Amino acid sequence: MRAAMDALGIEGVYELLPTKAGGLEARLGAVRERFAGVNVTVPHKERIVPHLDEVTPEAAAIGAVNTVVNVEGRLVGHNTDAAGFYWALERAGWLTGEALVLGAGGAARAVVHALVREGWLVGVHNRSLARAQRLVEELGGWLVAPEKLEKAVRRTPLLVNATSVGLDEPEDMPLPPGVLPKSGRVVDLVYRPLETRLLREARAAGLEVQDGLEMLLGQGVRAFELWTGRRAPVAAMERALRERSA
Repeated sequence: MRAAMDALGIEGVYELLPTKAGGLEARLGAVRERFAGVNVTVPHKERIVPHLDEVTPEAAAIGAVNTVVNVEGRLVGHNTDAAGFYWALERAGWLTGEALVLGAGGAARAVVHALVREGWLVGVHNRSLARAQRLVEELGGWLVAPEKLEKAVRRTPLLVNATSVGLDEPEDMPLPPGVLPKSGRVVDLVYRPLETRLLREARAAGLEVQDGLEMLLGQGVRAFELWTGRRAPVAAMERALRERSA
């Protein structure tokens, strides 16, 4: 965000505001008085919802807020993850119409919401089948059971890892060994490390891949535009992200 502000000559500050669960209300009081808006990250994306004056229908459907906009003292919660994910797909020209999403948490819900909204056919697999079932009942798509996972992976034109597998243990895989799509594309929303084992093996298998910075950039672009009402300087934002992740 600092890079975007500098590129457009906008005076302001974008900085971390560490906030404990019990300090949300006080933090939002300060936001009402002094901030154009804030980003929200885990573990507060769901916790913050009851403290806001308004939540957009998209954020309500996903069940999480990652961007708050101060509209004349009223705090409006948005979820830019869904828009950011689909923006990244469009940017890459990856519009196949069918996908398999791994995970059922907040990131997965944003991805499924975006894809279903655009008319995609979406399969969902998660270690907790009950959680995955709840996701598809609320947002659409269908449940992929464990015994059907390998077949579903091999035939999907777009595989999206929306789990945290690979974040803490870079060599962990969200799939059984050797199970990858026969052709197509793989997206991993994990961006630390930038190249996960899933992406490395997918690339070695000849598949097209997209790392987690693309969605991060996309949601940041949307958040910046919500706060400022101006078109985001995408090139400057991407350059800053890539430099920090190198």
